[in-house]
Amino acid sequence: MTSASAESVPFNCVILPGSELASIMMTNSLASDASCIVTCKFSTTKYDNNPQITCAKPIPAGKEVEMCRLSSGGDKMVKLTEGHAECTR
Repeated sequence: MTSASAESVPFNCVILPGSELASIMMTNSLASDASCIVTCKFSTTKYDNNPQITCAKPIPAGKEVEMCRLSSGGDKMVKLTEGHAECTR
């Protein structure tokens, strides 16, 4: 039996036009299907509004998928402040 190991994988947290919605993209760069999780945190024009989202789902080997979308709640998103993604075989 092999133990599961989490590996960092490519991801992209993109603020969409209009700045109130972000698209969370991720690529499973592993050679096999994997369970993947990604977290993205953004700053907005409002000092105390820093929307964060974590989404998880299985991704086929070598595929890039949109994991989820995040709404800012009405404030314009400025930039990605934190992000992390990993897949477990």
